[in-house]
Amino acid sequence: MLFRSLYMMHLDGGEARKLTDAAGGVSNFSFSKDGKWLAYTSGRAGNEQVYAYAVADLGGDAPKATQWTRHTTGIGNWQWSPDSKRIYFVTSDSIDREERARRDQRFTVDARDPASSLKSLWSFDIEGRQEHRFTTDTSYSVGEFTIAPNGRWIGFHGMSPSRYERGILEENDYADLYLLDVSNSKIERLTKNDIISEGPISFSPNSQWLAFFAPDDWKFMHNERLWLRKVDDTGGQFRKLGADFDGDVRTGFWSVNGDTIYFNAGYRATQNVFATIVATGHVVQLTDYKASVSLSHDEATGRLLVNYADPRTPAATYTLAGIPALKDRAGWVQLTDPNKWAREQLALGDEEEITWKSKDGTPVGGVLIKPLGFQAGKKYPLIVAIHGGPAAADVLGFGGGYNAQAYAGSGYIVLEPNYRASTNYGQKFKIETAGDYFSKGYQDIMAGVDYLIAQGIVDSTQMGVLGWSAGGHYANWIETHTTRFKAISSGAGVANWTSMWAQSDTHRLREWYLGDKMYWDDYMNWWKQSPIATIKTAKTPMFIHVVYGDPRVPRPQSEEMHYGLSALGVTNEFWVYPGNSHGIPDVRNQYVKAVAEMNFLDYYVRGNGKKFAWRDVLSALPAGNGPSVATEVVP
Repeated sequence: MLFRSLYMMHLDGGEARKLTDAAGGVSNFSFSKDGKWLAYTSGRAGNEQVYAYAVADLGGDAPKATQWTRHTTGIGNWQWSPDSKRIYFVTSDSIDREERARRDQRFTVDARDPASSLKSLWSFDIEGRQEHRFTTDTSYSVGEFTIAPNGRWIGFHGMSPSRYERGILEENDYADLYLLDVSNSKIERLTKNDIISEGPISFSPNSQWLAFFAPDDWKFMHNERLWLRKVDDTGGQFRKLGADFDGDVRTGFWSVNGDTIYFNAGYRATQNVFATIVATGHVVQLTDYKASVSLSHDEATGRLLVNYADPRTPAATYTLAGIPALKDRAGWVQLTDPNKWAREQLALGDEEEITWKSKDGTPVGGVLIKPLGFQAGKKYPLIVAIHGGPAAADVLGFGGGYNAQAYAGSGYIVLEPNYRASTNYGQKFKIETAGDYFSKGYQDIMAGVDYLIAQGIVDSTQMGVLGWSAGGHYANWIETHTTRFKAISSGAGVANWTSMWAQSDTHRLREWYLGDKMYWDDYMNWWKQSPIATIKTAKTPMFIHVVYGDPRVPRPQSEEMHYGLSALGVTNEFWVYPGNSHGIPDVRNQYVKAVAEMNFLDYYVRGNGKKFAWRDVLSALPAGNGPSVATEVVP
């Protein structure tokens, strides 16, 4: 097992110096606000403790760390207090020693949704080396927390005590917000919502106001709004901010005087910077770049940081003097340039936002990437690259999703449709597919294809589809609903909604998308929205991908598609990648997938006569980093 160590290096460069050699490694570290201490946690999982160096000692030959905590159940999530006198932490109320012992003896079976201890909020006093427990209520388990700038208030999520509603992907849906007054240990419950997720509490710089984001009118999947209240107005009403903005309003960071809250939001095929005016609740758009732009604030220095990428500019970080400078990129100071070579050496296809009308007349947008050397009037092969989510959107960034620029470099036009249920186009657009997952989105995608054909730039006899997650869902639906495409690549796609509901770590969201009734109460509606229900109509060659232990769209869904297509005689390949994540976790297999996927699509879409061979991957390895590869063609 690999463990992380803590190193120190001067800002002007030089050799990094190793500070720690702890047997359990280092999990997290943080400097105190006053700059006097460097604290870190170390130890075996479930029994980590806080250790600290005096910063003044770090310049010596052999600085020694002191163990500060010896908490029975270890230290979980932790933060410094603003005055550097305390460390606040969350930890389990009890520890199951038999559970630890059986794992030590290699009885390593994993229980699904196992019973586990509730967690409480504690503090550790630096000077007195004393601990204090703040929460004892067994009706909730403490989750993430936020400390007010003046140190008096702490806002936290209280998670459900139920083992089936806590420690899962959707646990915040079952949580509520609480406010602790550190001065007297009194706790106020701020929200009481049934299956509605609230964002973390954010405090104004003067600690007089608190805000959080949650769905409008407390309705699932509706646009998020800000909810604002005086911190000390116990039991008071919250005021809704951002009602005039048809998108998600969130708490990014506050202005110094607390009159404005800045946040980043998607708008059509872009991401830009917005501001909520606290006094009026009005939302103002601050930037309008044809790009992906995000603004953040460094608390330690007060500097504003911008991350910017557009179709010709790789993502990089900049700093600027103040909010007015957001509109003039010439005044930004570039801090990072991690992909200078890409900007200078890669030839890229032109990328633009386009709009078309769907079957029902609804305007639909997306990103179009043209092939290198694009010529008006010439027809090109098409790849439809469908984003995941579906509550997401493709925007004008660098490179495009799913290796889109690689396809453009190979002579394809690439369409990235922001179909119905995507974000960035308003609440109605995002939620109107509820109860009928595919119909409108499918019509949106096909209308986009027909729009490009009508423009005379796509060869309708050379078209392919690819997607992952929700994009894989749509790839499977397209497989069973049309034969217009020559090949389809589906990653982590659904086959059968009823079987996937129990297999997956996502339950409430899927229930909502399929009509807000469980399948045992509305079985036929779930079934008719499942691609497997119409698999007998499938004809298109298909490449299926999934990660072995995918928790989100588990492997059995891909197996259902593979074996169904195989039994029907439909050409398909099925690859399972190692790992336990929703996406392919390692770069080598990401590369394998990209090469094999393009070869598969090239073979069937353009009929290039060359199927995937491992030599295509192995030949890309640097010299000496793999076996020699024979160059002769093997049938």
